[in-house]
Amino acid sequence: MNKDNNICKRIRIFGYVQGVGFRWYVYKSAKELGLKGYVKNLNDGSVQAVICGKKEDVEKLIEKCYKGPSYAIVNRIDIEDFNNQSFNDFKIEL
Repeated sequence: MNKDNNICKRIRIFGYVQGVGFRWYVYKSAKELGLKGYVKNLNDGSVQAVICGKKEDVEKLIEKCYKGPSYAIVNRIDIEDFNNQSFNDFKIEL
């Protein structure tokens, strides 16, 4: 994934982020930016996403996650490098 400044990040979004359309918001934004990976709800009430693509586009999506959809309240986002698993697309995982 390191060709042409591509990166992969795993993020966890904490706050009021489930039941407010957060996964759909991330999915739609990722598709618009041409990113690959996934987004899913976790049992602890957070949302996790793996985002892969051009560095500037990954950073744009992470910035969008700080805002979230209109009813979301984002308290914190944890970000870590992720060893890419060659995603073909971006999807919502259940």
